Amino acid sequence: MSHVTAIPAADSAAALAHFEASFRYETDCWDVHDALDGGQPDFVLLDVRGTEKYAAGHVPGALDLAHRKIIGSKIAEFPADTLFVVYCAGPHCNGAARAAVRLAQLGRPVKLMTGGITGWLDEGFALASA
Repeated sequence: MSHVTAIPAADSAAALAHFEASFRYETDCWDVHDALDGGQPDFVLLDVRGTEKYAAGHVPGALDLAHRKIIGSKIAEFPADTLFVVYCAGPHCNGAARAAVRLAQLGRPVKLMTGGITGWLDEGFALASA
């Protein structure tokens, strides 16, 4: 028995519920790009890595707001039902998850862009610089 099968997989109903629910918490680079490319995004994209990294290259249309600087006064200008999509460096970074926690604690809707900058570049999308 391998480490893969040592713990049995969930049954189909549980797997379906899990994977369907994941879309409530995350989106991917392709969908973000498609929405931004359409010119009418229905969310606010936050680069939560920090100003220096943002300036070096960020997703076009993203705002610079480091995860540790997310406080109520910084997002007060946005209506309460604004969906925030957050990203960080990539799968090796938990900054986006930290930002999502902060936004959720502030009562704001939030999704994480899986892959972060790494995923964005892997898809072949360009970065903007400040």
